[in-house]
Amino acid sequence: MLSPPSRAINVALVGVGNCASSLVQGIAHYQDGANDTTGLMHHELGGYRPGDIRVVAAWDVDRRKVGRDVAEAIFAAPNCTARFCDKVEPTGTKVRMGPVLDGIAAHMANYPEERSFARADAPEPDREEVIDTLREARADVLVNYLPVGSQRASEFYADCALEAGVAFVNAIPVFIASDPVWAERFRKSGVPVIGDDIKAQLGATIVHRVLTDLFAKRGVTLKRTYQLNTGGNTDFLNMLERERLASKKISKTEAVQSVAAERLGDENIHVGPSDYVAWQNDNKLCFLRMEGELFGGVPMNLEMRLSVEDSPNSAGIAIDMIRCAKLARDRGLAGPVHPASAWFCKHPPRQMTDDAARAALEHFIAQEQG
Repeated sequence: MLSPPSRAINVALVGVGNCASSLVQGIAHYQDGANDTTGLMHHELGGYRPGDIRVVAAWDVDRRKVGRDVAEAIFAAPNCTARFCDKVEPTGTKVRMGPVLDGIAAHMANYPEERSFARADAPEPDREEVIDTLREARADVLVNYLPVGSQRASEFYADCALEAGVAFVNAIPVFIASDPVWAERFRKSGVPVIGDDIKAQLGATIVHRVLTDLFAKRGVTLKRTYQLNTGGNTDFLNMLERERLASKKISKTEAVQSVAAERLGDENIHVGPSDYVAWQNDNKLCFLRMEGELFGGVPMNLEMRLSVEDSPNSAGIAIDMIRCAKLARDRGLAGPVHPASAWFCKHPPRQMTDDAARAALEHFIAQEQG
């Protein structure tokens, strides 16, 4: 028998960085009646509103965050995203020390403290402790906001979510939902998962996809393309360790290749983070170029510069992913939630065109429970 939907959505956060800051600020900003709904794709989703989300557990490894209420920790260094909500009330949830594993790149210690990582002097929890915390907090959804390249750490928390029966939202480019072995584990455990790698509201990837799809629909042959991105937050700083970028480049590249009329050769497509520019802070710049051929083989090219505040750009998507994960849990669904993964993520288990993904998502949301 399906459990009746609860008005509250209890969320646990792994990583209290810029993305978590924008998410928590957004929950406060969109409390019923507080502000208009500009920037939301869905004010109400399956009966849930943003204000129904509450943070009941959180983990980080930085000493400036561990031990503090989430409402304070989201504004602690090295977070540098826009502060668009000044009325974030205390959550009553303190940030716990998490296992470090591969969550931090070794070079992060070489930068000034206000920019980089400062490890907390606290014991790391084991698997059972994290599972117990999720159960005691009655968490519905666990959101993975770990740094890019955190394979072992992401798998650790995914395993904890499985054991605790908590839906897993994987916002980063480590392959969990799109990995057949992990997908099957979630199915067998009766737990929903949405992922992988969040696709921002109007970011480089979605714009690149839309333009690539436009080329295909208008009969323009795409010959070659690049997407170069720079930023100054800790995500870009972390990605200076190029070995951590393998899954990120796959995720972003496949998001574009999957909507091209014909797959481009590896030498004709370059998509991925390019460099760290400290003074950009959480601003992300995308430089996009597309070269193609029109009627008669006549050449053309398109160049575009996109500037966005990186973390708020993903927070509205995260709010919808969380609500879809709760909806899936209410309905007793297990394994990858394909419509939500395809619409919200760069590397879902099943790639769809954006039009098809959006239609599938709206159908999923509208389905009756029972």
